[in-house]
Amino acid sequence: MPIILDKVSHVYGQDTNAPIKALNNINLVIPDGQFIGIIGHTGSGKSTLVQHLNGLMKATGGNIYFNGEDIDDNDFDKKKLRSKVGLVFQYPEHQLFETDVFTDVCFGPKNLGLSKTEIELRAYEALKLVGLDDEYFYQSPFDLSGGQKRRVAIAGVLAMKPQVLVLDEPTAGLDPKGRDEILDQISKLKKETGITVILVSHSMDDVARYVERIIVMNRGCVMYDDEPREVFRHYAELEKIGLAAPQVTYIMKDLQAHGYDVSDDVTTIDEAKDEIKRYFASLAAARKGNG
Repeated sequence: MPIILDKVSHVYGQDTNAPIKALNNINLVIPDGQFIGIIGHTGSGKSTLVQHLNGLMKATGGNIYFNGEDIDDNDFDKKKLRSKVGLVFQYPEHQLFETDVFTDVCFGPKNLGLSKTEIELRAYEALKLVGLDDEYFYQSPFDLSGGQKRRVAIAGVLAMKPQVLVLDEPTAGLDPKGRDEILDQISKLKKETGITVILVSHSMDDVARYVERIIVMNRGCVMYDDEPREVFRHYAELEKIGLAAPQVTYIMKDLQAHGYDVSDDVTTIDEAKDEIKRYFASLAAARKGNG
């Protein structure tokens, strides 16, 4: 069942002389199985928003529903919610602490009171889902590369078997290779399990490449909520709030400006490649017809 946000607001320091409205009347429906990107400049409210989804922060106005229940009801089980809506923070490897990788991933399911067999099975499955080879299971997590540590941290959340995986800047600090590996693995995980994935990112290219829906946050409000192609058509408006379209969109606009009859309505390299091939195929056909 979906997560529903109904007129959700959050004010920091609401009882002080300088309250800050971080979220303002947010209305969203997050259905099962969707891959969603959340973008916005620093201070736009995106991280505050996702921390409401599993009850880490409490709304100061409005309601949030998970599986049809209000998560702020007195009798609602927040512990169960956090096992179903898993949140991976920026630099999650800073939360690794056990002596070896496998033990670290076992930590979450162990707190659910499961049997030793079930705990270890979940840990093994989660590590396989993030693509970590068996040879790393009993190494210290602190001996791994940045990208491998990130995978271990994500596996620790997946071992809880969440219905929703929320990733707040999961590629922060990684080199391009490590970034692509993590996002490719998340995309593969989404396809294999059908889990809902919510990706918070500063990279327009990453969200354009992977997600099927983008939510743009600006000053605590939802500015746009649509599929990537529709959102990035508003590139001029996005630029005004410190964002942009993917780089490939600007490349296509430059080609147009130099007289090439190509569409700039593309958001990924694959789309650009197909559009350029179409253009040259049409040129060839026209020359053949004239010949």
